[in-house]
Amino acid sequence: MTATTHDFDGVRAELELPPAAETDRFPPDVLAEAKLIAAAPRDDLEDATAVPFVTIDPTGAMDLDQAVFLERVGAGFRVHYAIADLGTAIPPGGAVDIEARRRGQTIYLPDGRVPLHPPVLSEGELSLLADVDRAAAVWTIEVGADGAAGTASVRRALVRSVAQLDYEGVQASFDAGTPHPSIEPLADLGRLRLQVRVDCGAIELALPEQEVEQVDGGWKVVMRIRTDVDAWNAEISLLTGMSAAQLMIEAQIGLLRTLPRADHRAGIDFLRTARALGVPVPDGATPAQVIAGLDPGRPAAIAVMTDATRLLRGAGYEAFDGSPPEQADHAGIGGPYAHVTAPLRRLADRFGTEVCLALCAGRPVPEWVRDALPALPDIMRTSDRHASAADRACIDQAEVWMLEGRVGETFEGVVVHADDKGGEVMLVDPPVIARCVGPGLEEGAEVSVKLSRLEPQEREIEFTHGGGRPTSPEAGLS
Repeated sequence: MTATTHDFDGVRAELELPPAAETDRFPPDVLAEAKLIAAAPRDDLEDATAVPFVTIDPTGAMDLDQAVFLERVGAGFRVHYAIADLGTAIPPGGAVDIEARRRGQTIYLPDGRVPLHPPVLSEGELSLLADVDRAAAVWTIEVGADGAAGTASVRRALVRSVAQLDYEGVQASFDAGTPHPSIEPLADLGRLRLQVRVDCGAIELALPEQEVEQVDGGWKVVMRIRTDVDAWNAEISLLTGMSAAQLMIEAQIGLLRTLPRADHRAGIDFLRTARALGVPVPDGATPAQVIAGLDPGRPAAIAVMTDATRLLRGAGYEAFDGSPPEQADHAGIGGPYAHVTAPLRRLADRFGTEVCLALCAGRPVPEWVRDALPALPDIMRTSDRHASAADRACIDQAEVWMLEGRVGETFEGVVVHADDKGGEVMLVDPPVIARCVGPGLEEGAEVSVKLSRLEPQEREIEFTHGGGRPTSPEAGLS
């Protein structure tokens, strides 16, 4: 298995994405304007370079949207969150703007990304790289001792990140008890905010995620379990998005990311499934509370989390300029939510940020933002589907490569879904998730399955279960 034999050009061609060698390809007028934007001075900004912001991103990332500084205030907290400022840099209706609206978001593939903006901007002059001055939209959010969000505001300012941190390093620092001073409160604040959202009904899934990595010149799927730092850092972004949504709703203008709450019947059915799989369900517990208490290292927990995905259906975007939408909540987050923290990688965030900047400054929302709002939901829905299709196709492709030549072999796995025709299994090694046919499958059970069909061109995999009695779903993963 080599990179020259196995690549993702087939996926890219199917999805009409440029080859890996041309991922930075943009029309000439877009590149020309991007160079002008990169060279333009950013004047008349408040100087906030004394605030010791840091960034936390995957190792090697260059498109840095967010920088954070946390401080304790009495028994509570104050969050300072700097977001890359694109609003005054990118001319509305210009070449870069038009191309970004066509793309919608950055699409990440194992062999490279297809960026929303030219890298001279997203990985250069607009990125919050360490030790350089950058224009930012700086949020200040007060959080009480109980984790409840207080006042929130955003303003434009010049910032300077003092360190570019990565997730692994930050996790190691917290494990050692030596976190960077700028994020020392992160663990306490992150835990509090997660509990607040769970109490509000947030369906927070901690399912292990499949990722494709290059190893020894080839590609393999790995299972990534979310670390504490992943979760805590996400809470800062979610807090900011929830604060932005509240500002928008009160002002009756903005763009929300929405997901309707599952009906009461679906919640009852979920709790029944959890009990059947041996998961403790205390009297009066909500689905959110049961899910929050699951250990992703147990087979039964994986099956319950997979089942919980049916509580998270119907995600969309709602633009409004007047009365807010009737359904303004996001069930996965626990309240109204707006995208404002990743403008380098996602189109909607640039416009959401501009709405909030105007509201906090007491001035009208710019006409170019108002004019764009109605079209943004369709743009984002289309790009979300495109990004999801790319992600799934690359994982399917890598799974096929990992199993080539192994038809007829037996593998150990966990049943994550069962139906009248079989179900779906997640193998322990390699970490493949695929369809399985045969009788006797029980959700959450450990089973032995045989690889019965592999179709490389269609990226299809099928296992067969012989019907023997599976291991109890309450057993732990080996």
